[in-house]
Amino acid sequence: MLVGFETSDDAGVFRLNDQIGLVQTVDFFTPVTDEPEIYGQIAAINSLNDIYAMGGTPLTALSIVCYPQKGDWDVLGKILLGGQMALNRERVAVLGGHSVDDQEIKFGYAITGIIHPKKIIKNSGAKVGDILVLTKSLGTGIIITGIKFEKASEKAKKAALNIMTKSAKDASKEMQKVGANACTDITGFGLLGHAFEMAKASNITLKIESSKIPLLPNVLDLIQQKMLTRGDKNNREYVGKNIKFNKSVTGEMQSALFDPQTAGGLLISLEEKKVEQYVEKIEGSKIIGRVKSKKRFLLEVD
Repeated sequence: MLVGFETSDDAGVFRLNDQIGLVQTVDFFTPVTDEPEIYGQIAAINSLNDIYAMGGTPLTALSIVCYPQKGDWDVLGKILLGGQMALNRERVAVLGGHSVDDQEIKFGYAITGIIHPKKIIKNSGAKVGDILVLTKSLGTGIIITGIKFEKASEKAKKAALNIMTKSAKDASKEMQKVGANACTDITGFGLLGHAFEMAKASNITLKIESSKIPLLPNVLDLIQQKMLTRGDKNNREYVGKNIKFNKSVTGEMQSALFDPQTAGGLLISLEEKKVEQYVEKIEGSKIIGRVKSKKRFLLEVD
C-alpha cells in the first residue's frame, strides 16, 4: 500500500510492480439537480476527480445505484446515460455495478486507475514557499441549496452545472507535467476543510487570500439569504481551532470558503517558478495563497 487513509488523501494507491500503481476511489451522493442526465454526468466527474487529484489515469468504473423499485425507470436510464456519456469522454470503461432498492436516490461510481509509483501526487507534499492554485470557482453547495428553495438565478444555476460537469483531466495532466508538490480536490469538506487536511499532512501552514478566491455568480447574495447546507457548520467544526481569520474576512466569505463542493476544483501546491506556466494553460485557475512554515494555526485567511 503506497497511499492509504492516514493523511485523508483523495484515493488509495496499491503498488502492482515497479512501474504500475493501482489508484482506487469511490463516491456517490443524492441528486444535485432535477435533470437526470446532468446528475449522472456530475456523479461521474466527481468520482473521476479523486483519481485526477493523485495525478492518475482512470481506466474503469463500477456504478453504485440506490433507487426506489417503484420509481420511474426512464429517469434511472437517463441518470445512467449521463454517467456513461461523461465516462466515455474520459475514455473510462464501465464494467458493471450494483443497485439496491432505496426510497432516496443516490448515484456514483467506484473508479480504478493507474499511476507510476514514483509520480503519485499526495496532499502531504506541500513545501514552504509554494504557491497555492485553485482550478475552479467555489459555491456549488450554496447554489444547489438556492435551486431547491427557488432562490438561485438562472445565471447562477447554469454556472454551477457547467463547472460541476467540467473534467479535471487537463488540470491533472498539466499538474503532472510541471511537477506539483501536492494536490487535493475540493469536495464535501469545502476549500478550508481540504486545505486543512493538506496543511496537517504536510506539517505546514497555508495562508489563503480570500480576495483572490473565485466565486460562482450570486454566491454571497445567496449566503445572505441563508442558503447554506449542514456542511457549513460541520466543516467549521472539522477544522476547529486550527484556523485564524483576519478581521477583514466577512461572515459571508467564511461560509463560501467552508461550503461543501460537488465535483469541485483541484487545490494544488506548486513551486513559485512553475505557477505562471500552469495558470496560463488551465483556464479558470487562480492563485489563492502560499505555503508558510508551520505556525500556531494550520490555516490563515486574510
